Amino acid sequence: MFNLGDMSKMLGDLSGLQENAQKLQAELESKIFNVKSGGGLVEVSINGKGEVIDINIDDSLLSDKDSLQILLIGAINDANKMVEQNRQSSAMGMLGGMGGMGGSNPFGAK
Repeated sequence: MFNLGDMSKMLGDLSGLQENAQKLQAELESKIFNVKSGGGLVEVSINGKGEVIDINIDDSLLSDKDSLQILLIGAINDANKMVEQNRQSSAMGMLGGMGGMGGSNPFGAK
């Protein structure tokens, strides 16, 4: 039978989970990821929200528009992949830390 004590505990667990999710989100957003492309000719910095916050371009690329575009695209895509992988691993860590709720991983990761 389900009683008020069980309901209260479940609501407390959900509240704690929400607080943890908010802390995780703030932590993720505060991280900065730096990616270099073309042997360091292009460097992109992106925050945990996926926003590009800085780009450094070697002067030698300024006269080679095609190479610059290719290296920028590659660096931004790699940086976005890093942000997404970080989000996923952090979420998996949070799920794993939930005890019984995270015991069987719904994503199939080991």
